[in-house]
Amino acid sequence: MKRETVVVLDFGGQYNQLIARRVRECGVYCEIYSYKTDIEKIKALQPKGIIFTGGPNSCYEPGAPTYTTEIFDIGAPILGICYGSQLMMHLLGGTIGKAPVREYGKIEVTVDQNSRLFTDVSEKTICWMSHNDYVAEMAPGFTAIAHSDNCPYAAMENTERSLYATQFHPEVLHTKEGQKMLSNFVYNICGCAGDWRMDSFVEQSIAAIREKVGDGKVLCALSGGVDSSVAAVLLSKAVGEQLTCVFVDHGLLRKNEGDEVEAVFGPDGPYKLNFIRVNAQERFYSKLAGVTEPERKRKIIGEEFIRVFEKEAKKIGAVDFLVQGTIYPDVVESGVGGESTVIKSHHNVGGLPDYVDFKEIIEPLRDLFKDEVRRAGLELGIPDYLVYRQPFPGPGLGIRIIGDVTAEKVAMVQDADAIWREEIANAGLDKTISQYFAALTNMRSVGVMGDERTYDYAIALRAVTTTDFMTAESAQVPWEVIEKTTSRIVNEVKHINRVFYDCTGKPPATIEFE
Repeated sequence: MKRETVVVLDFGGQYNQLIARRVRECGVYCEIYSYKTDIEKIKALQPKGIIFTGGPNSCYEPGAPTYTTEIFDIGAPILGICYGSQLMMHLLGGTIGKAPVREYGKIEVTVDQNSRLFTDVSEKTICWMSHNDYVAEMAPGFTAIAHSDNCPYAAMENTERSLYATQFHPEVLHTKEGQKMLSNFVYNICGCAGDWRMDSFVEQSIAAIREKVGDGKVLCALSGGVDSSVAAVLLSKAVGEQLTCVFVDHGLLRKNEGDEVEAVFGPDGPYKLNFIRVNAQERFYSKLAGVTEPERKRKIIGEEFIRVFEKEAKKIGAVDFLVQGTIYPDVVESGVGGESTVIKSHHNVGGLPDYVDFKEIIEPLRDLFKDEVRRAGLELGIPDYLVYRQPFPGPGLGIRIIGDVTAEKVAMVQDADAIWREEIANAGLDKTISQYFAALTNMRSVGVMGDERTYDYAIALRAVTTTDFMTAESAQVPWEVIEKTTSRIVNEVKHINRVFYDCTGKPPATIEFE
C-alpha cells in the first residue's frame, strides 16, 4: 500500500523541518523538497497535500524563488505559509507589496471559524508573524478568513480549488493553536487517514531490508549513539548473523564511552551481535593535526570512518551493504532534500567521500526525526536507558573542541563533560534537559590559582530543551548547579581556569558548537 504523503515545498524558510515535524505529529508522513524540484517528480509522489514554506525573499523581485502554476492544478490541496502565501497570491493574480506596518512576534489574529482550516480554533487567537511584505490584494476566487490590526489578509482560502494561505506561521509553538490548524489542513482539507505510526514503520522497514539484502553481507557503522544503536538493532532483527557491527573508537568519544558501548553491544551484551571494536585513536589524531576549520574536520572524520570500515570489511570478506544511522535533520542540514543552505555536513551524509567500497548504503532511519527514532527504538524493545541516551554527534568531540584537536584537549573536554553530566544527574535534571555537554573553546585567558598566574583554556557548558532538535532554547539550569560544576571543573581538570554557560538558542546558534 502506498504511504500517504504531504509534501513541503521549501522556498528557503528557516522552519522547513519544523513544518514537516508538525505534520508528522498529526500522524501523517511528510517530506521536504526544494522549490527547484521538477513538477513531474511532485506529481509522481501523488501527495495528499502540499505546503509552501516561508522564505527571506520578496516574491515580486527578479530571481526570487518561484514555482510553476501547474502545481495548483494537480488536485492536491495546498497551504501557503508566509512567503508561501504571498507567492500563491502573486502567481494567481493577487498583489504583494511592502507592509505599511511590519509585524514581528506574537500578534492577535481574528479568524473565521466557519473555515475548515480554523475548525475548533478560537475566534481571537495568538499567532506568530514575521513579515515585511503583505498581501495588498487577494487573487481572484479567494476570500479573507483571518485578519489582524495591521494585516487585512492574515489568512485566505479558495475552497473551490482547495487553496489556503496564512501570513502567520502555524508551525511554531508561539502560534497558540497552530498545531490544530495544521491538523485541520491534513485531515479536514487533505483527507489524510493518519497512518504514520512507529509500529508499522518498524514492521515495514524490517521487511524491506530483508528483501533488499537477500543473502548479502551487511556492515553497520555503530557509534553507540541513539541513531546508530536503533539502526543496528533494526538490522539485526531483519538479517541476523548476516550483520557485522563495527565500532570505531576514534578517540573523540565521551569519557569511558568506548568501554560502555562494548559492554552493551559486544559479545557479552544482550544483543549477541557480530561486534568488532577498532581502536583508531592515533589514526584520527594524526589526520586532524593542525586542522581548525569545522567543515574540514567533519569531512576528514567522515572519510576516515569509511576507510576504516572498508579495511574491516576486507577482513570479513565481501560485504555488500553499509548501514548508517542517518536521520532526517542530518539530510536537510547537509543541504539534501530541501532548499535551505548547507548548515553543516554530517559525516554520514554530506561528509561522505566520493568513493565508497560498498555496493550500496542502507540508511533505515533516513526518514525519521530524533523523537521518532526513539519511538522506533522502544518499539524494537531497546531499553529506555539506551533509547534516551544523550545525543552525540558522529564527529564526536572533534566538533566540541574549537580549533585544532589534540589528545590533551580531548582529555580536557572529556573530564569537564563528565563532571557536567554528573552534576546535571545529581540535580535530577537529566530527564528534563534534552541535551547537555561541555565544549572546549579556543580562548585562553589569565587566571589566578594558588596565588600563581595561569594562562589556560575556557570551557563552555551547553544545555538545551527541545522537542525535535530543530529549534531549541537554552535550559534555565539552577545557578547552584552551574556554580558547583564550575568549581569542580577548574579544580579537577588540568589547564582549565574559566567556565562559561552558553545562553543561546537554536536559531541563531546550532546545538553543537561546530
